Amino acid sequence: MQQRNLGTSGPAVSALGLGCMGMSEFYGPSEDAGSLRTLARALELGVTLFDTADTYGLGHNEELLGRFIREGGAARRGRMVLATKFGIVRAAGQYERRIDNSPAYIRAACEASLRRLGVERIDLYYCHRRDPQVPIEDVAGALGELVAEGKIGAIGLSEVSEDTLRRAHAVHPVAAVQSEYSLWSREPEAGMLATCADLGTAFVAYSPLGRAFLTGTVKASELADNDFRKNNPRFAGEAGASNSRLIQALAAFAQARGLSSSQIALAWLLNKQPHVIPIPGTRRIPYLESNVRAASVRLDAGEIAELGALFAPGNVAGARYPEAGFVGIESN
Repeated sequence: MQQRNLGTSGPAVSALGLGCMGMSEFYGPSEDAGSLRTLARALELGVTLFDTADTYGLGHNEELLGRFIREGGAARRGRMVLATKFGIVRAAGQYERRIDNSPAYIRAACEASLRRLGVERIDLYYCHRRDPQVPIEDVAGALGELVAEGKIGAIGLSEVSEDTLRRAHAVHPVAAVQSEYSLWSREPEAGMLATCADLGTAFVAYSPLGRAFLTGTVKASELADNDFRKNNPRFAGEAGASNSRLIQALAAFAQARGLSSSQIALAWLLNKQPHVIPIPGTRRIPYLESNVRAASVRLDAGEIAELGALFAPGNVAGARYPEAGFVGIESN
């Protein structure tokens, strides 16, 4: 697979990474054995960036990756770039959260993640969400200390403003910014993508398939009760019905080219932005294999523009999160 750099301060990684969150929480039932097979297949296909966080399954997701690494030994670890995150604090079974960015918490969270992952160094460590009461300079400074100690390789920020990124970067190079970005979530185009390019920072796009809505395979009425998308504003009610019409148009566009909707959605990101690294998440090997094939799809400027116009922000109904999900997300 093609490679892209995690900024000027981070390693080269596969152009498509793997988001591991759904292997532990939020997207209905999961089982570890199947997830471990999917992780192994991802490595076989050339995926090298694996994305997790301490809050996913309240530690379970990191433990799952730790088990995968342990079972494969040093050779497997050497092929992986591990990214995890700190900052979201919540109770078991609850979506609501608080944010902690204090330097003491950052260090404690890092040590805990290292233990769960069973590694000596986290390759990319993100501030998952921002607490505005803690200066970003203090956050970057604390992360810089962890880099100097060899506990992390590079630092990242998630869902921050351009100003926050620039201030953090002035203290320590920021290898990557991770935020939601897809055909139907276009906020980074307002300035963050350009800021990342200016600073030499990679942009890691989570939910590049719109939490699978862009695949055309998801209906809110059919989701499990513990699937948080069931109450997502874009999936349900009139907004869901309106957005389904966009998905039908995307499916027609893809079918005319002998591709799936998910492959087109991923190819749109990869062809439009040379410093964007999408991290679609899946527990299933067929979906993983389909997603990886998107890395070789080429779209011309006209096709990119056509898709962008179809999913212009004004055409998409509903907010991308329920209210609780916006805690810690910055806007410019």
